[in-house]
Amino acid sequence: MIYKGHKKISSAKSETVYRLSLALGCSADELLELEIISKKCVKTKSEERLQKYLANNGIAARRKCEEFILNGRVKVNGKVVTELGTKINPDKDIIEFDGKKVEKVEKHVYILLNKPIGYVTTVKDQFDRPTVLDLVKIKEKVLPVGRLDMYTSGALMLTNDGDFINKITHPSHEVEKTYTVTVKGIVTQDDVEKLKNGVEIPVDEKSEETFVTSPAKVKILKTDEEKNLSRLQITIHEGKNREVRKMCEAICRKVLALHRRKIADLDVKNLEIGKWRYLTDNEVKRLLELDK
Repeated sequence: MIYKGHKKISSAKSETVYRLSLALGCSADELLELEIISKKCVKTKSEERLQKYLANNGIAARRKCEEFILNGRVKVNGKVVTELGTKINPDKDIIEFDGKKVEKVEKHVYILLNKPIGYVTTVKDQFDRPTVLDLVKIKEKVLPVGRLDMYTSGALMLTNDGDFINKITHPSHEVEKTYTVTVKGIVTQDDVEKLKNGVEIPVDEKSEETFVTSPAKVKILKTDEEKNLSRLQITIHEGKNREVRKMCEAICRKVLALHRRKIADLDVKNLEIGKWRYLTDNEVKRLLELDK
């Protein structure tokens, strides 16, 4: 008879353990310890942080899901959970958001949209304005990857993969976004150098706090002295709220039109405004490997 801790193991299992230990060249105790470790690993692998589970199943981006948890909008097995980092077992636990069960997403989808002006980048707008989801009619529940303001057109991705959203939007990953900007006035090479090196802009419209933008890639595409206009190409990786508009204001240039042409190497030049397409497997793979 073999004992596992203080627990007696059946004769049938004892015989099996004994035979395996002889075959593997280890003691019965070592084999039982290996079984314990294996079970612990399986348990750990099946567990997942609550906010990650919510994000990966179409509720919102991970940071927004953290807010939902802190605000008491999430339940696990019927109990409200407000502690970040809570781990759940997706195969056993029942997760609810605002009283509705969060179903596990079986298939991740990745979409590139050429957003028109006049649409807000949100799932549901409190003022009942058109949203980007009005343009993407599919059965899967997708979320915008980052934001474009209502008056900016261009490249916007949508997905139901929370890890992908976190990867693309987190500042540490420095995913480049390229914009075409039309401004009032003639931009000089001195203006370009200021934008390249970083300019001081406000954190937001309601705050007096400012910060200096990271170095950017900037070039003049066209100037029109007769119309007193300039067109620039600006590539940044920070993506703060209305950052490109504020950068242009910092050199005393008013933005007349703003279009995001590229996210990393994804270009919408061949995608009609208001239209969308699925990303290929290779495109998704390249985006996920950007900082490796």
